[in-house]
Amino acid sequence: MCSVCANLDMLMDVTIADALKVLRDRAAAGRIIVALAGPPGAGKSTLASELAKGLGADGVSARVVPMDGFHLDDAVLDEMGWHARKGAPHTYDVDGLKTLLERLRREKAGEIYYPVFDRTTEIAHAAAARVSPDDRVVIVEGNYLLLDAPGWNDIARLFDVTIMVSAPIGELERRLLGRWADLAPDAARAKVEGNDLVNARLVISKSLGADMTISA
Repeated sequence: MCSVCANLDMLMDVTIADALKVLRDRAAAGRIIVALAGPPGAGKSTLASELAKGLGADGVSARVVPMDGFHLDDAVLDEMGWHARKGAPHTYDVDGLKTLLERLRREKAGEIYYPVFDRTTEIAHAAAARVSPDDRVVIVEGNYLLLDAPGWNDIARLFDVTIMVSAPIGELERRLLGRWADLAPDAARAKVEGNDLVNARLVISKSLGADMTISA
C-alpha cells in the first residue's frame, strides 16, 4: 500500500485515505481536476462522494462532476440506431466533455455550469449544476475518462490526477444485475451481458494507466 503518494509517476494501489492526502497536497497550489474512472458498477459515484466529503471536512472545497451529463439524448440515439448500446463510448458527447474540462482549467474566477443526467428519466439537463471559484478539487467521474480510444484519449492530458476504481468482473456483474432489478430476470440478464459487461470489459482492457487505483 502507498503511504505518502507524493510521486505520481507510477501506478499505485491505494486506500481512500491515501488518495485524500494526495488530493489535499496537490490542491494546496490551486485548483486540480481529477479523473475518477472505472467500469460500470465499480462504485465510482459512491467513491467520488466520499472523496468530496473527506476533502470538505478538511476545509478543501470539492465538486463532483459526473461524466453522465454528456449522455446523448434518447432522440439522438434512436436516430443513430444506438439506443440498445446507451452507455457505450460512442453514445457520449466527448467533445462537449473536453470543452468543459478545458474551461475548468482555463477559467477559475467565475461560475462554470455543467449538465447533469437524471437516472429516473434518462435525460441530461443542461446547466443543472455549477463549479464555483472556491472549488479547489473537481472530481470528474465516469467510465471512459482514461479510455485509450479516439476522442477519449484527447482528454487524458486535461487531468492533474487520475484514479482508477477496480472490482472483480463477477462482482461487477452482481451489482449491474441489481441495477436492473426492476426488469424481468431474463431482460436484466440480456441488458447486462449485451451492454453493461461489454462496456466494463472495454474499460478494464483499454484504459490508460492511472496514477492510483482503488479497489471497491
